[in-house]
Amino acid sequence: MSKQDVVIQPIGGCCTPIMDAALDSAGAAEGAAVFKALSDPIRLRLMSIIASAGGEMCVCDITPQFDVSGPTISHHLKVLRESGLVDCERRGTWVYYWPLPERLTWLSTLLSVPTPAAV
Repeated sequence: MSKQDVVIQPIGGCCTPIMDAALDSAGAAEGAAVFKALSDPIRLRLMSIIASAGGEMCVCDITPQFDVSGPTISHHLKVLRESGLVDCERRGTWVYYWPLPERLTWLSTLLSVPTPAAV
């Protein structure tokens, strides 16, 4: 085989269309902030506990699930709140948390793989 017979293809192909659902710069920055919030094992577990509760959950029921202090849990919940994954409301001495469905939908859409169109 001579050098003339070798065809070099760019990685990823030169004609691969970019899907309409692909992230722009702002969306990528937003997504990175969400993934950064979820990259900590405690926060990921907190998110899982809150999302699986099927509604709101009192911090008094969340804290005993962990072997860390209450202030540490509060810090991690604050990070989840600031990333837009959960919201909360103080009722007396307790704070209740719930997942934000629109953010979870956005996250699952971001992670979904589009189905190829029928040929």
